[in-house]
Amino acid sequence: MIVFEDVAKRYAGGYTALAGVSFEIRHGELVVLSGHSGAGKSTLLKLIPVIERPSAGRVLINGQDVSHLPKAAIPYLRRNLGLVLQESRLLFDRSVFDNVMLPLVITGHPPRDAARRVAAALDRVGLDGRGKEVPAGLSGGEQQRVAIARAIVNRPSILIADEPTAHLDPAYAADIAELFLSFNEAGVTVLVSTHDAALFAASRPRRVVLAKGVLAEDTHSAGGWAAYEVAP
Repeated sequence: MIVFEDVAKRYAGGYTALAGVSFEIRHGELVVLSGHSGAGKSTLLKLIPVIERPSAGRVLINGQDVSHLPKAAIPYLRRNLGLVLQESRLLFDRSVFDNVMLPLVITGHPPRDAARRVAAALDRVGLDGRGKEVPAGLSGGEQQRVAIARAIVNRPSILIADEPTAHLDPAYAADIAELFLSFNEAGVTVLVSTHDAALFAASRPRRVVLAKGVLAEDTHSAGGWAAYEVAP
């Protein structure tokens, strides 16, 4: 479903964020991406929705090479992706309902069905009945739930999240992690980066570990969870 083939990403000035990264994520997998600050996690995630493009190698989504995807085709690719970035990027002059509705407005979804989808997404993240509120009146954890509702309102087959719990207290972080686990149990492929190695530990997910832009560990190819636990 998601394939990285010898992917490198270099920025102006010579900084290399990724170097020769190769791995594959199958449909329905839950993959936790981890590594030190600056390891290349955010860069890797941005290559999937073509927010960034690789300097070398290929990124394939459902068999399609998106590395050189024309700009006009990128919105169609993203319709199958749910994105939760480090910053929620909510519109604070709009209601919670309008924030979640935005992807459906962009894709020209029929208004009546779009409203039903928004209500269902808010219910799914525990914000049923709060659509008329504005993000500024919500806690950090609740704002993150709005961002997640916006990411899933299109019912994507792939959900990508970059440090979704980074600014949350432990209780809220655990709740958000449970949300991602529930999406995966419903059949959504989930790729989530986190600095907190213990956050998803109970579910024993596959872990992909980056170190200085290089793939340092992959529990899928290295023999599973046990291999990760004993890795030096």
